[in-house]
Amino acid sequence: MQTFGLKDEHIKLGQLLKATGLVGSGVDAKIVVQEGLVKVNGKVCYMRGKKIVSGDIVEFENEKIEVV
Repeated sequence: MQTFGLKDEHIKLGQLLKATGLVGSGVDAKIVVQEGLVKVNGKVCYMRGKKIVSGDIVEFENEKIEVV
């Protein structure tokens, strides 16, 4: 599991996927989220703009990111 340190109070899910290199672009993030391939705290999330905060765990393609 990798960690991602927040610079602000939150980051949007699509931005996190891009910032961690799990997707190549915002368009790719939109597609994988809309297809239900991303989980936030163990639940499928379809909202690319969901606010991710410290303590959240995001999963995509067998990769886990803990936001700190």
